[in-house]
Amino acid sequence: MKKITVVSRILCIAAIAATLSACQTTSPKVAAPVKPKLEDMLARATEAKVAGKQEQAITLWKETATAYPADKSPWVNIAQSRYDAGQYGEAIVSAQEILVRDPSDQLANSIIAISGLRLSTRALGDLSRQNNLSGSIRTESQDLAKLLRESLGETVLVPNADKKPQARSSNSAANAAANAVRSRAQAVKPPASTPSADPFGALK
Repeated sequence: MKKITVVSRILCIAAIAATLSACQTTSPKVAAPVKPKLEDMLARATEAKVAGKQEQAITLWKETATAYPADKSPWVNIAQSRYDAGQYGEAIVSAQEILVRDPSDQLANSIIAISGLRLSTRALGDLSRQNNLSGSIRTESQDLAKLLRESLGETVLVPNADKKPQARSSNSAANAAANAVRSRAQAVKPPASTPSADPFGALK
């Protein structure tokens, strides 16, 4: 009787195991979610921007950047949109994301350079109005202003509208550098309003 009981238990366990195995093999597989195409995600963001939904477009571009982390296209759109809106700090951050993916991107470098200048112009203007442009800040600002003038081949960083720029030799090194900077800056669309004050006046 004991032998029969043991055999019965073994057969029962084997039957249960076979049933569980059958259930596992017949259970339907859950399909992995299909990732939207890059072009489709970019198109949705562009549609939102055209409709005037700036922040929604930014959100969609960020979702695209998360889905395609190696692609710079979403960050190009974000950087350009932030720059057009005058949000220069955010534009710089987004442009740096572009350079992480493409260190030679001219648009990103132009946005960083011009946005940085605009932020510096605002800050220097505030310091000048507060009579607080002195000491090491003034010295470093003068050095940076000198470097910018030499890079652009200009004697004045922000020339007056009624004064014509001085003619320079076309074969000079300064003129070549200025042309290179201007060609990179042409890719960046300037905002509607620009600072009218010249905060660099004290640095000339």
